[in-house]
Amino acid sequence: MPTNFRTALQARFRSELYPDSLIEAGATALALARIKGHKRLIAVAPIDHAWLDRFGGEAQAFDADHALKLCPLDAANARVLRTVEQHMIADVPVGAFLSGGVDSGAVTAAMTRATRHRIKAFTIGFPRSAIDETAAARRIAEHLGCEHIVLIGGEVEGTIGLASLMACTDVEPDVPNDPDAVAALPYSSGTTGLAKGVVLTHRTIVSNVCQVIQAIANRPVGVALAFLPMFHIYGFTAVTLCGLARGNTLVTVPRFEPEPFLQAISKYRVTALALVPPVLQFLAAHPMVDRYDLSSLETISCGAAPLGASLERQAAERLKCPVLQGFGMTESSGVVFTSDLDAPRRGTSGRLLPGTEARLVDPASGDDAAPGEAGELWFRGPQAFKGYLHQPESTAATITSDGWVRTGDIGRIDADGYLTITDRLKELIKVKGFQVAPAELEALLVTHPAVADVTVIGRPDERAGEVPVAYVVPRGAFDAEALKAWVAERVVAYKQLADVVACAAIPKTAAGKILRRVVRETDARRAGNPPA
Repeated sequence: MPTNFRTALQARFRSELYPDSLIEAGATALALARIKGHKRLIAVAPIDHAWLDRFGGEAQAFDADHALKLCPLDAANARVLRTVEQHMIADVPVGAFLSGGVDSGAVTAAMTRATRHRIKAFTIGFPRSAIDETAAARRIAEHLGCEHIVLIGGEVEGTIGLASLMACTDVEPDVPNDPDAVAALPYSSGTTGLAKGVVLTHRTIVSNVCQVIQAIANRPVGVALAFLPMFHIYGFTAVTLCGLARGNTLVTVPRFEPEPFLQAISKYRVTALALVPPVLQFLAAHPMVDRYDLSSLETISCGAAPLGASLERQAAERLKCPVLQGFGMTESSGVVFTSDLDAPRRGTSGRLLPGTEARLVDPASGDDAAPGEAGELWFRGPQAFKGYLHQPESTAATITSDGWVRTGDIGRIDADGYLTITDRLKELIKVKGFQVAPAELEALLVTHPAVADVTVIGRPDERAGEVPVAYVVPRGAFDAEALKAWVAERVVAYKQLADVVACAAIPKTAAGKILRRVVRETDARRAGNPPA
């Protein structure tokens, strides 16, 4: 059963039919049900009976059709829904902009609890349409109240095929020219584990594209390989939009796979690559690379996660082209810092984009950090997002009254303006450019019978940037490898635990808040890298 449809059912069931129930499927359901005290678990998709037995309460199972009969939906809250796969063609988001639509980063291939929250939160009043590549879109769209269903793969009765739209010769609609209208709604994870919709307008996105183009004007225009997901702000703004605006030819591949990736570079004589550290690690060290002609490469950009100077140097020497880092976030429409081709500095994220201000703030005092000292990076500029969708408290906590955006990253800026990120103030773990909320993994882990208490931290990793590591207070017999495997069966690949460490207690404040910094320091000492 489509999980975004399940979200729509959830509120109706809970409020009208089963007020003390949780409607969900899988291990996440058990964790949430226990934490929130629900008495009944209603599964609207197949669920392992062993999980139901462990729930210890009344369990019921409904299929989609039966659920509809019990709880018919109306269209009162239906709005735009656009879901994309990683291999979505590049002109779909651009076409959405031109037609007055909103591009959202909800991904049908990874319909987790966080994705369902995104769709539930996406209630901007635009013409109601759903775009999906499977016939399941029909059921989703009908019960969300969408008036038009566009199928990317084929066409069935009652839907519109994408091919027929592409062939349309009607006069283009007259779309109001409002630069401050919402253009995109990518999602950035919150520390609660639920996604936050980042409101980006035409103005913020176009401003960032113009800033980037000016900052990298001395880089050659050529052929760029676009393999990063276009629902991620890096692949969306820095690769797709900036690439097209500069006049690059974009060669798209659906995902990173070593041989097709190398073949595409060689076959199409790719000159520019935009990468994340794990892919750069592959290029720097894997013997397969020597079998392909990569001599066409002129520049490599790397972002989305920290990159050490040693790996940057290793890759540049092997590929005989410069590796340039940058810094950005979803809330910046893409980019804040980037490296100058003529004046790079290894191990840094480069310097500020034109028209952007930055400051480092002491998190403890709220004052500007002393010159040379580390502090939380704040930025201000025309690319700054407008807020989190329907979350005024989160918006106020991130954007100051005078327009500064708190990034949650700790860094230093040298006398020449080069940024080096040294730490993360916020608790999110960044794995290969994807954000992992510790609270989500902790909520899952506490459902395991061998776990009495747990905290999850990010451990620095040269390939992935960071990897999730769990510190566990065991309850009875304990097998760390078995626990890792148990988690791996229940989460997507980038959320899987790299290590499980048994400990006597989780350090906490008097108010019960986990002292993650203390745990990170302990983990660094275990690895032989004591904190400075």
